[in-house]
Amino acid sequence: MADRDPVLTGGCQCGAVRYALYAEPSAADICHCRMCQKAVGNLFMAVATVPRERFAWTAGKPAIWQSSSVAERGFCPTCGTPLSFRYLEGARISVTTGSLDQPARARPTRQLGIESRVPWFEALPGLPGTSTADDRPPGGLELVGSRQHPDRDT
Repeated sequence: MADRDPVLTGGCQCGAVRYALYAEPSAADICHCRMCQKAVGNLFMAVATVPRERFAWTAGKPAIWQSSSVAERGFCPTCGTPLSFRYLEGARISVTTGSLDQPARARPTRQLGIESRVPWFEALPGLPGTSTADDRPPGGLELVGSRQHPDRDT
């Protein structure tokens, strides 16, 4: 697939592992199941899915953990960023939406595992919000030296 331009790219926070999607995602989901909550350390896991033949790891390789008898999850062995989910016998792979360089391009269309959705989930959009610039860390933003990989291939 190196002869084609990717449709979307993504990777981990430190940049050690990168990937490319060579097709638009066929699905974008949010899963609230307890296994996904624990896998990403959050309230839900958002993923975008493509056929496995339309996906490639382009830099580094993820560590793989078989989280159940039917599925495995990939994550960066250096920084720990959750990156992928796939059924062992399936023809598709899902990448975590937050690890995409353009996460807004994978708008979720359904929710799964709603039996484990936290009861206050629907109240989240109504909470007060602030920008990063307005929520300064102690000492101010000028002291923050980001080590995060940029949202693009380099």
